[in-house]
Amino acid sequence: MVDPVVPAVGQGALHLFWRVPGEGVVDRAAVATAVASARDDGAQVVSVALLGHKGDLATMALAPDLWRLRRLQSELAAAGLDLVDSYVSLTELSEYAQGVPDELRQARLWPQLPPEGKPAWCFYPMSKRRWVGANWFALPYDERKELMYEHGGSGRKFAGRVLQVVTGSTGVDDHEWGVTLFAERPDDLKEVVYTLRYDRASALYGEFGTFYTGMVAEVDDVLDRLLPG
Repeated sequence: MVDPVVPAVGQGALHLFWRVPGEGVVDRAAVATAVASARDDGAQVVSVALLGHKGDLATMALAPDLWRLRRLQSELAAAGLDLVDSYVSLTELSEYAQGVPDELRQARLWPQLPPEGKPAWCFYPMSKRRWVGANWFALPYDERKELMYEHGGSGRKFAGRVLQVVTGSTGVDDHEWGVTLFAERPDDLKEVVYTLRYDRASALYGEFGTFYTGMVAEVDDVLDRLLPG
């Protein structure tokens, strides 16, 4: 037995992007068992049928112990899924959100996923620019806070339509944040990202990574669509 590895605040977030080789290669029962076992241990696991060439299946898992996330990854790979990309992050309360009511604090550190009635899904990582003349980290704190308040105000216009889960990845993956969006309809995803890019925090300082898009469903339902017949 190894000792748990847990953050002092919040929990680990692991996005895994899989290729499904085909019927007869993937042990569907083992995939379902891996997800159920993680949930029995207190993890939250969201399964997504991906659109496009970047992958077939995404699993988003939240758990305090990083070893438990690693076990889920190992069990899904052993079931025959082919891992093609991943993202590691932690739930966090940003430096600009200190002092928020406890309800909001809990929602950011311990979100309950997936939200009901929001099957459209996307994930992307992002960072802040360090360009000459547009270096986010050279700005005074009060200016950065003002820009982030403006950014947050734009996001709140989509309350009820879009749930945004922002996780921190500075020092643990290639970008500084991971952003996961759950929405009622796919065009909600497009509209919220488009709207937020006009905020100065994004227009001047935002750098975006690869986008993954799909539909949330239980893992058995996803595999039924990926492996018809």
